[in-house]
Amino acid sequence: MFRNERKHLLKERIRMKKRLLSLVLGTSMITAMLAGCGSTSAATTASSAAASEASSAAATSSAAASTAASTTASTGSGKVYYLNFKPEQDEQWQALAKKYTEETGVPVTVVTAASGQYETTLMSEMAKSDAPTLFQVNGPVGLKNWKDYCYDLSGSDIYKQLTSDDYALKNDDGSVDGIAYVIESYGIITNTDLLKKAGYTTDDIQSFDDLKKVAEDITANKDTLGFSAFTSAGMDSSSDWRFKTHLANLPIYFEYQDDKITSTDAIKGTYLDNYKNIFDLYINNSTCDPKELSGKTADDSRSDFVDGKAVFYQNGSWEYSELAKTYSDDQLAMIPIYIGAGDEANQGLCTGTENYWCVNKEASEDDIKATLDFMNWCVTSAEGTKAMAEDMGFTIPFKTAQESTNLFVKEDAEMTAAGKKPVSWNFTTMPSEDWKNGVGSALTAYAAGTGTWDDVVAAFVDGWATEYKLANNG
Repeated sequence: MFRNERKHLLKERIRMKKRLLSLVLGTSMITAMLAGCGSTSAATTASSAAASEASSAAATSSAAASTAASTTASTGSGKVYYLNFKPEQDEQWQALAKKYTEETGVPVTVVTAASGQYETTLMSEMAKSDAPTLFQVNGPVGLKNWKDYCYDLSGSDIYKQLTSDDYALKNDDGSVDGIAYVIESYGIITNTDLLKKAGYTTDDIQSFDDLKKVAEDITANKDTLGFSAFTSAGMDSSSDWRFKTHLANLPIYFEYQDDKITSTDAIKGTYLDNYKNIFDLYINNSTCDPKELSGKTADDSRSDFVDGKAVFYQNGSWEYSELAKTYSDDQLAMIPIYIGAGDEANQGLCTGTENYWCVNKEASEDDIKATLDFMNWCVTSAEGTKAMAEDMGFTIPFKTAQESTNLFVKEDAEMTAAGKKPVSWNFTTMPSEDWKNGVGSALTAYAAGTGTWDDVVAAFVDGWATEYKLANNG
């Protein structure tokens, strides 16, 4: 279904929702919660350790989410329903919501969308009678589908806490549709002990050529060493975002830098050969055959690293809390993703945000107020800022932020202080989720040997132009 049709249907369903609200506040509304989402777009409200262990895999059953949401719905006015984007922080959000409810009496439900299914889940949930009061968009492109449902945050307490307007989705009239709540970094997470066993340190890797030399040397000696260079570049839906989005950011970033632009309606693909080189390095020097990648998950890749089967693991600062359960800080490091482009000697980590909080203006006044109060408490209270800094490992762009204990966040700060330039997050300008999926499918076929790199280029370049037109003129 085209985006404009989906948006029109969503609006119509929400108008119907308001007219029928008095009829569905009973049990019929509750049983509708998350019905029909299916296993691939299920959500979770599990508060046990199982939710954390599932991490970026699919979340638990829709029935669990339905039960939690019904509890919130039946508790009178002034409630919060947060549809969380980040599966890896589900356990921490559940704990923080519980603490807030204990302190204030305000019911807070956190539902976490399955990895790679946030937009699908959001569409389903926003069309229901008890829709999320707090949701997320990934930037200006992601905002387009949801702009009509965003409460103006310009007068809110949380907006006043921002350290810079750069972290707000602000309109020309001064209204604010969304507020960034976390700044993160990603790169190549490195097991420094294994790297040392292979005869190297991170100081030996200052460019793509260095990385290639080290990775191929490890592969040549993997039987003796007992480990591989890279974890599996899993291309199932729980993992493929690392390559169709995060890795794909690199060629986009360098093209934007060359052309001195921040977005485009037609990507040229100047650096797609570099994209191929780094992807080839990943899949040809990893723990599994490239043909197996279509079935490999995010959990598989993490396990490769945690179990000491690989030295390198492309991921972000959000993985720190899980890895810290196994490794001490002196056993870990994060190095930049080098692709043989730009000034590699002065390249830093990929640092930015795609996490913008939006408040549903279709919610009741009581729910909007409760949601704004909860958001502000999260970023100003001792309990909230501690949880975000220590438990979630976040750097938050608010005046009351606590210093993060996250090693990878600290390394990003150190690199920046040393004059290395962070790679900005330009994947928020990717024209659509369909574009990402097209690139992901082409990468998967290429790795399996059933597709060619020309197919990847076509999905990247031609797909960009097509999806941009659909998103803006369709």
